[in-house]
Amino acid sequence: MISALNRLVDLVEEHLARGAELDLADLAKTLGTTEYHLRRMFSSLAAMPLSEYVRRRRMTVAAAAVVRGESDLLSLAVRHGYSSVEAFGRAFRAVHGAGPGDVRRDGGPLRSQPRLRFRLSVEGSIPMDTRIVDRPAFRLIGHAARVPLVHQGVNTHIQQLIAALPATEHARLKSLSDGEPAGLLQICDDLDPDRTEGSELTYMHGVAVPRTTAAPADLDTIEVAPGRWAVFHTSGPQPEALQNAWAATATEWFPSNPWRLRPGPEIVATLTRSPDFTTATCELWLPIEPA
Repeated sequence: MISALNRLVDLVEEHLARGAELDLADLAKTLGTTEYHLRRMFSSLAAMPLSEYVRRRRMTVAAAAVVRGESDLLSLAVRHGYSSVEAFGRAFRAVHGAGPGDVRRDGGPLRSQPRLRFRLSVEGSIPMDTRIVDRPAFRLIGHAARVPLVHQGVNTHIQQLIAALPATEHARLKSLSDGEPAGLLQICDDLDPDRTEGSELTYMHGVAVPRTTAAPADLDTIEVAPGRWAVFHTSGPQPEALQNAWAATATEWFPSNPWRLRPGPEIVATLTRSPDFTTATCELWLPIEPA
C-alpha cells in the first residue's frame, strides 16, 4: 500500500505537468487497488483528502509559473485546468491568500505544498488484536440520521441522537439483535471517501439482524452485502481509544496486511462499558476484501 501511495503521488505530478485531469478510478486499477481504498488510505496517512492535496500541489506549481512570468494569466489558467482567469484566481487565492496578479507583481505571499512521500514506520510494540470474519448478507435496523464527521473528541450530533432515545427504546433495540455484530451498535455509512472532517455521513444507532428479518415500520434500515470483515478489539477511554484504533487501521494494519477496504458500513459493537461511558471495550468492524 505504501508503494501504491508513493506511485500515486508520482502520477499526480505527471498529470500536473501535462495539465491533465486526474482519473483516480483508472489510476487505482493501474495500482492494483480500488479508488475507495486509495482515498481512505491517503486521507488517513496524509491527514488531508487527496482532492485537497491535488489542489494545493496544482496551485504550488502554478505559483512558480506566475512568479516567473512564463505567460499571460489566461494561458496559465487553461494550462492548469481552469476555463477562465476568474476561476483560476479564486482557486489561487484560496491556497495562497492573494491573487495571481498580486503575486506576479510582489513575488508573494506564497503557501507551498511540498510533495508528499509515504514511509512505513515499523514499531511493533503494540500488536493489534484482530480477527477476520465471513458474514452472509444481513440487515442493520435502528434510528438513523445524517451527521457531520468528527475526527477527534465527542460527536455532539451523535450524542444528541442517542440521548433523545428513551431507555425503553434502547432495550427494545437490544432485544431485536440477532447475530454478529451483537448488541447495540454504532454504525457509520455513506462516508465521504476522503474522510473530510465536517462531511456528512449516515449514523445509525441500531442492531444487526438476518436479511430475512423484517424491520419494524418505525425503524430505518441499511442492507449489508455478504463479505469479509476485519474485526479490531479495542479497550480504554472513550472516544479516544476507538478513534485511535480507527486511525491505526490505516497507519499500521492495512499497510502491513494483504487486505483493503471495500464499500460498506463501518460498525462499532460495545462489549463492556463503564456506567458513564467514559471507558469501554469495543469491536470495530470494517468491510474488507483481498488486496
